[in-house]
Amino acid sequence: MKKFYNVLSALSKILLFVLLVHCCKDNVVNTPQVPAVSSIDVKNIIMYEINIRAFSSEGTFQGIIDRLDSIKALSINTIWLMPIHPIGKINTVNSPYCVKNYTEVNPEFGNLDNFKTLIQEAHNRGIKVIIDWVANHTSWDNPWIQNKSWYTQDGSGNIIHPAGTNWQDVADLNYDNADMKAEMIKSMKYWVIDVGVDGFRCDAADFVPYEFWKQAIEELSKIEGKSLIFLAEGSRTDHFTAGFQMNYSWDFYSTIKNVFKNGYAANYLFSTHSAEYQNIPSDKHKLRFTTNHDESAWDATPITIFNGKKGALAASVITIYLGGVPLIYSSQEVGVSSTISFFTRQPINWSLNPDMLAEYKKLLALYSNSDVLKRGSIEKFEAVNVLAFKKTYQQKEVLVLVNVRNSSSTFTTPASLANTTWKNVFDSSSVNIANTIQFEPYDYLILTK
Repeated sequence: MKKFYNVLSALSKILLFVLLVHCCKDNVVNTPQVPAVSSIDVKNIIMYEINIRAFSSEGTFQGIIDRLDSIKALSINTIWLMPIHPIGKINTVNSPYCVKNYTEVNPEFGNLDNFKTLIQEAHNRGIKVIIDWVANHTSWDNPWIQNKSWYTQDGSGNIIHPAGTNWQDVADLNYDNADMKAEMIKSMKYWVIDVGVDGFRCDAADFVPYEFWKQAIEELSKIEGKSLIFLAEGSRTDHFTAGFQMNYSWDFYSTIKNVFKNGYAANYLFSTHSAEYQNIPSDKHKLRFTTNHDESAWDATPITIFNGKKGALAASVITIYLGGVPLIYSSQEVGVSSTISFFTRQPINWSLNPDMLAEYKKLLALYSNSDVLKRGSIEKFEAVNVLAFKKTYQQKEVLVLVNVRNSSSTFTTPASLANTTWKNVFDSSSVNIANTIQFEPYDYLILTK
């Protein structure tokens, strides 16, 4: 050892000394830091939600496998599957959010090998797979129910359904119970380690305590070789400090409906966007959508909400391009007009509105290939009937103009845009911006220099 040290340079000695002091001060070895929650660049995600029962005539995992190429053609790189677990039979309404067993698959959809094949086929196409995780409650016939202390109880010791809801088909879990929490995390790890999922969309995340989410995400993030995606269905700001990379953009969804349906000024979308991103860490994001499984089941589909195909597409342009992580709910790309249940089988007719599908492909391909749209800073131009903004990133610019009205609109161009020349991103035609621009109902322009 003495001979070894003799050949060290003076610099090496200093570096070794500093290292020893850092690691062994007071004879205590520093505890390794918890790995970062994920190395995934969330801004690259284009998410696609799948209602398995509606997605194919079979309503199975194989039905999804058979359409993976169609999903890929939309530039999707992440699919979120609604709950894949068996459904409880006691007090049932046949909801997939009534989980009978956290470590099994619903035989209605296929078996575990079928699901593993789905994951592998998705991965072969560069698509990640996240699953819906229902942590707030279980079915009344879940094996966990034998552990009464794992559930919330009333003053008489009776297990109750989630307070403040009408969810009579499920039993509320008790997050004061350490054993239950440990088993929940163990079950989540199973799907990552043994099955190969890429993360979780966590249902009713606002109902589950912050401390649990923080513990669960930290433990899951230690799994070697995995960079996991964590999406919270909720709007609490502490989701981000718990480790979630995304949560829901409910306020933006409400605003865009008010703009299109109730005549709110277009620039109201800017204030909502800013408010939702206030005090959010720079690497965290809101999930932006014009529908999801709840809205298309209980509210209406985009075709109805946004006054037809053109309105639905105009709303999607805003939702995809203004900011956040875009979500497409399976069915909206072909303009299904009727509500879509997730309690029963209601297969999507994929032959509907091929023109709308073609437009979604163009819109999403542009987003997928544009760092400007995904990462650019926003310059907004205030207007009542046209949402107008420019994104700039590394000296590249994209200008987005959307008529939010089901009638013709005139946009008075600001001085910085008047008399400038741009290029239409879709057909490369030259566009000279005059002092005013005339828009037909729900028309939009996406321009670049």
